[in-house]
Amino acid sequence: MAEAIFSSLRRKSDPLPGFRLALFSTLLWIGLIVVLPITALVVRPWQEGLGAMTAALHDGRMFAALEVSFLTAFLAALINVPIGLLLTWTLVRVKLPGRRIVDALIDLPFAIPTAVTGITLATLYGPQGWLGKPLAHLGITVAYSTAGIVVALIFVGLPFIVRSVEPVLRDLPPELEEAAGLLGATSWQTVRRVVLPTMLPATVTGFGLAFARGIGEYGSVIFIAGNQPFRTEIAPLLVVVRLQEFDYAGATSIAFVLLAASSLCLAGVALLRRRVARGLITGID
Repeated sequence: MAEAIFSSLRRKSDPLPGFRLALFSTLLWIGLIVVLPITALVVRPWQEGLGAMTAALHDGRMFAALEVSFLTAFLAALINVPIGLLLTWTLVRVKLPGRRIVDALIDLPFAIPTAVTGITLATLYGPQGWLGKPLAHLGITVAYSTAGIVVALIFVGLPFIVRSVEPVLRDLPPELEEAAGLLGATSWQTVRRVVLPTMLPATVTGFGLAFARGIGEYGSVIFIAGNQPFRTEIAPLLVVVRLQEFDYAGATSIAFVLLAASSLCLAGVALLRRRVARGLITGID
């Protein structure tokens, strides 16, 4: 049976030599790196009995931390959408000097350590910071508040929007925009009816990636959040707090709830992306 499956896969995909070894190595690697840790996280909370999970589900501090994490991640991803689209448009369509430098800087959040990001933002937006001090005179507090968390997540999540939309915009022929203009469409009508519908599936994908990254972000947030329970405490930090208290059942229970909620959100984003893409194809047909 296994021989028939491997033969069928080999005939259909026409892979390179060493297909069986490559397939086995891939499945083994995914199993050890992805499936096994997730399985352990799902099983671990229940090893302490139903009481540990029940106690976690009645933990008001956990739900407050989850609310902060999901709300700030959603707001940051939502704000990143128009910023990322404008930035992508500028990089792809406008030939500005220094464009390559800006393009390289977009990937900086991927390379810089998250703790360095958090310390830098806390210094910049702190009460005596370059931006924090003038904002404080206007009555605006960023550091050690929910706004600080959103700012940190905007910085971390912006590359996901840009890098998801950029290939689609590069493949979009400028002739389509010129044709729309020749047919009498205004600039706004061209953007709304030609450009944005084409980039919508990629935008949804970038939003989902930025949102998922924001939910689990830790290093860049804890230095600027203030970490006040029930106010600015994020769920990943609460997991660390529970581990420091040697409450392993509580920590894994919170991690399990966070994993389940994140998976549901990602599944919802993936479903929305498929529906948007299907709707575009139907509209073209």
